[in-house]
Amino acid sequence: MQNKLTLIQKAKNQYVETKILMRSIPSVVVALFVISVIAMNILANKTIINESWIAIDGGILISWLSFLSMDIVTKHYGPKAATRMSIFATLVNLLVCLIFFIVSVIPTPKDDYTSFNSIIGGTWFVLLSSTIAFLSSAVINNFLNWSIGKIFVKNPDGKLAYMTRSYVSTFVGQFFDNLIFAIFTFMIFAPIFWDGFRWTFIQCVMCSLTGALLELIMEVIFSPFGYKLCKKWKKDKVGEEYFNYLKRIKSEEK
Repeated sequence: MQNKLTLIQKAKNQYVETKILMRSIPSVVVALFVISVIAMNILANKTIINESWIAIDGGILISWLSFLSMDIVTKHYGPKAATRMSIFATLVNLLVCLIFFIVSVIPTPKDDYTSFNSIIGGTWFVLLSSTIAFLSSAVINNFLNWSIGKIFVKNPDGKLAYMTRSYVSTFVGQFFDNLIFAIFTFMIFAPIFWDGFRWTFIQCVMCSLTGALLELIMEVIFSPFGYKLCKKWKKDKVGEEYFNYLKRIKSEEK
């Protein structure tokens, strides 16, 4: 009975922790992160470059914002917090996709909305692929970012530490995000449901590498903003309620 109560209490603690976290992360960051995840899912339906050795989908234009947001949250709140935010964004994205789909199937007898319906209705296997890819890459990015930060013992909050952990985790996370999505969408599902259209494995790998490099460039451009934001959050003691709750839970567990 004691073990059962302990498990229930742990589940309750996790729920409360998530609630406190979501109201502790500044709303602008959460909003931009969620928007970027939703936009990635829509833009990924279009291939903007398709050559024999490389292919790139439209999601590459916004995915850097998702990883920048995760890097900022990981630095300030930790990898578990960034992963919880990623799960929240994924759930919101699935809800939006459901609403889009319902709208797309509502009959409109007077006007032809075929093109509009095909766009917002989405494709189920693109959604499935992007969800698996995003959640997998989010975990990779967040925990790799945090692990690299542990190396900088003398100055963990310095600019070198922030840039190193952000650049490496973004490149690796983006590579796996692109690769997982490309393999599932364009090698497994597309040949079946898109009249034989497919990417080769070389295209998937090159897309992943090229995409990761392009997104790394965007990270390099915007990371100074992320670094300054993290310093400001620390100075202003942003998220104190969340950190105090974690300390209290740890003391209770001891």
